[in-house]
Amino acid sequence: MTDAVAGPDGALRCPWALSTEDYVTYHDEEWGRPVHGDDALYERLSLEAFQSGLSWITILRRREGFRAAFAGFRIAEVATFTDADRERLLADAGIIRNRAKVDATIANARVLADWAPGELDEFIWSHAPTPGPAPKTLGDVPAVTDESTALSKALKKRGLRFVGPTTAYALMQACGLVDDHLADCVARRP
Repeated sequence: MTDAVAGPDGALRCPWALSTEDYVTYHDEEWGRPVHGDDALYERLSLEAFQSGLSWITILRRREGFRAAFAGFRIAEVATFTDADRERLLADAGIIRNRAKVDATIANARVLADWAPGELDEFIWSHAPTPGPAPKTLGDVPAVTDESTALSKALKKRGLRFVGPTTAYALMQACGLVDDHLADCVARRP
């Protein structure tokens, strides 16, 4: 027996996806799908850091606000943010106004601006684990793995902040490095 639950359309999905229409769309169209590109991965890494301690729906519903506030998460642009930009961000009700997370997002862009094009993509994807069996229940889905711990340590060693093992695993799930859709879930990749 699995934990997959029938949604409004009758299709089986991961239970967390059914609480709001926003979650259904995110679950079906984005979560667990491969994401590539330095800016795209920087965005996901930043949003996962902002999510720390909060519900993902809070971040998902403010994602467009985050994109507007952080110049579309273009690393080269965020790396040039000034103290005035920082103060603007801390006053922006369209995002989560957490000083440590805002500072980390800007600092991470400054670190990544010195990386070669494609380096972040290659670096993150080099930590993708060998695919294992599909989880049958939510209890089979970990919050941290050896690979996410290694990715976290490697990112921190390179100077990035707010990238703990749990955040790193959430990034791996969101960006398709792992496929944690339940075995019977309609969104599971073949």
